[in-house]
Amino acid sequence: MKKVLEVVGFLALLQGVLGFVQQFTHWHVGVVRLLPVLHGYEVFTSFALIVLACALFAVADSGRKL
Repeated sequence: MKKVLEVVGFLALLQGVLGFVQQFTHWHVGVVRLLPVLHGYEVFTSFALIVLACALFAVADSGRKL
């Protein structure tokens, strides 16, 4: 379960960073830009993905068995 949380956390972190890169450099990268419901909220979504990744890493590292 720890590896699953780490992989999902890494993917969330990657997509969050790519969302910021896309927003500020106008490169066409990341999945956040593909969801039309998030149009106009890309920065907030990217920030939320980075926070989610940090939370997933903390849970994975907590040492509790899930």
